Amino acid sequence: MLLTLSRIGAANRVVAYTVHEPANSSSDPVERAEALVFVRDGMNWMAFFFAPIWLLVNLMWIPLLGYIAATALVGAVLELIGLNPAWTTMAILGINLIVALEADSMRRWVLQRKGWKMIGTVSGANTRECERRFFEHWVDEVEVGSQPAPLITEGAIPQ
Repeated sequence: MLLTLSRIGAANRVVAYTVHEPANSSSDPVERAEALVFVRDGMNWMAFFFAPIWLLVNLMWIPLLGYIAATALVGAVLELIGLNPAWTTMAILGINLIVALEADSMRRWVLQRKGWKMIGTVSGANTRECERRFFEHWVDEVEVGSQPAPLITEGAIPQ
């Protein structure tokens, strides 16, 4: 029954990604394509269940320091108040929820601080479709950008 419930609306699900390129990208289209990073939009479940590990693995040092400071502060305040330890657990789960909801925004922020630029957005039914859609459009732009566009005068038939 759970599998059936999880499939409800699966055909209508859409995922969205932002596409980022390093500042010092190569002029070769293949090397540029390999360097691109797709950042998914939405809640990150791994960041919810394993927030500090997820931040560490993704090399997000400033957000990791913020997470450690926030959890330490909340833990200390709740300990001083003398609340049941279950409330501390709930508060830390709340912090993990915030991290999970903002994980992709933090990842974009870290990329931007490293000099990466966002070059587009794409959406589709799954990751593979999003990549295909982006690269179909991107290849056309790269090819048009590297060659001068043909001059079409009024009334002329393009060949």
